[in-house]
Order: sequence, then C-alpha cells, then structure tokens
Amino acid sequence: MAGLNKPAAQGAGFHWEPKHTPRWYLWDGGFLLVGEGGGEVPAHAHHAIQVFIAVDGKAAIRAAGTEWQEGRGLIVRPDVEHGFNAQGSTGVMLFVDAESSEGLWLLSLLTQDITIVPDARLEACAGALRTFWENPLAALDAGELVRHCVRALCAGTPPMRQLDPRVARVLQVISGSKDLDLSLEDAAKLVHLSPDRFSHVFKDQLGLPFRRYLLWRKVTRAMVGIGRARTIADAAHASAFADAAHLTRTFNEMFGIPPSVLMRGEFFEIPSPFTRVA
Repeated sequence: MAGLNKPAAQGAGFHWEPKHTPRWYLWDGGFLLVGEGGGEVPAHAHHAIQVFIAVDGKAAIRAAGTEWQEGRGLIVRPDVEHGFNAQGSTGVMLFVDAESSEGLWLLSLLTQDITIVPDARLEACAGALRTFWENPLAALDAGELVRHCVRALCAGTPPMRQLDPRVARVLQVISGSKDLDLSLEDAAKLVHLSPDRFSHVFKDQLGLPFRRYLLWRKVTRAMVGIGRARTIADAAHASAFADAAHLTRTFNEMFGIPPSVLMRGEFFEIPSPFTRVA
C-alpha cells in the first residue's frame, strides 16, 4: 500500500464536516472511506454499490421522493438517486464495483434500491472495522478488510452470471486504457457490432449507457488522480476531462460533493480488492 501526499486545500459550500481527518483508500474504480462525519449530502447517483457501515451511531439515507431511513448498515444499488447523512456517526463508506464477482454476488441479494442491513448481519465485520479505524497497524490490510466486509454482507453461494463476452471485452479495454478516450463507434468495432446494437447490448448488461459508464470510470480515475497530484486540474487532465470545471460538475452530480472535499483527508492508493468478471 503506497501512501499519497495529503493535500492542504479545502472545499467550500459543502455541509459535511469530519470531526477527525478521514482516510481515503483509493483504487481505479472505487474507494474505502474511513472517518466521522455529519451533515447532508444532497441527492446524487453513481454506478457503484454503495455500502455504509457505522461503528458508532447511525446514518440516514433516502431515495429520491421518499422519507429518511436510519440504520447502522446501508446498501444502495448502482445508479439509484439518493441523499445521505452520516449524522455524526463513525464508520466506513465503501464503493463496490458492480461488475466484479463480489459486486454481482451482493447485487443478487438486494431486492430494494436501498437496503437497511440488520444489525446481526453487521457483527461479522464491525469489530474488524473498529480496529481498522482506531489502530490500523493492528488491523487487516485495507484490501482484505474490504473483501471481508462484502462477504459478510453476502449469503449463500455466488451467482453464476457472466457478462456477455463482447461487453466483457470492452470493459477489459477500458480498464487497461491510459486515456479512457474510447468512442462508442470504436467500442462497437472492437466486438464486430454496429454502434446501435452494441449500445443496446451494453445497456442491457450494465444498466446504463456506454458513454455514462465511461464517464463513471473517468470520475473514479480522477479520484486517484486527486490523491496523486493534489490538484483538480491535473486530475482532470489525467482522466480525460475537458478541464477542472467539467470534472467538478460531474463529481458533484455523481457524489453530491465537490472533489475538493477529498483534499481534507489522508490518501492511500491500493490495488482493487475485487475480482473482475471481465
């Protein structure tokens, strides 16, 4: 695990105020956030399974147009618009890759857009999370902790679902791309489909359009870039955004917060803890 330098700048106009310095464990495709916080994050939507587990206290969440719900454990399906409030609780926020083996397993068990996890289901990982927050040197490594917590939330045997090999091939190319500058037409050509047919197959498999998925991957790569470069402008350039303003608008839309909020924490870059199906 390689440490990233801690930026000094702070975001403005956002109501979430951590009580102590949060820790961000970042990889290309997601993150683990550990800390304390409070205040409302406005409605937003992103292409990840969002998991929150409180070590102390409870958080609140609501889907668009619904009432707030409280719980120690919360799970949000990908691409579901929702608001969030940590309510001063101590806990972890985890973004699970929806196309990973672990993500598909977790998704197969979710029957609602937002799930309040029973306290009994959280006990298997609550102790490990507390240790990780209070004494990380004595805890599981970040990747092991992520896998431990996701598997604790799952049940039964993993599903056998596989992605369409044509979609899997394009995801593989996107994952290995340095500039993420792949057009719909070029993606379709890679798998010998017309753009219209490929667009239909892709959305059917992943639940969102190709261009939206590519934008999501750019944002998650930009998060790693912010930790490395310590400037939003450099992160925008490294992740194929037009400029810092474009990245900031997209980040706000997907996370409900400005990217400058990341600069309040300590950063660590780790390999993805998930197994890609592609």
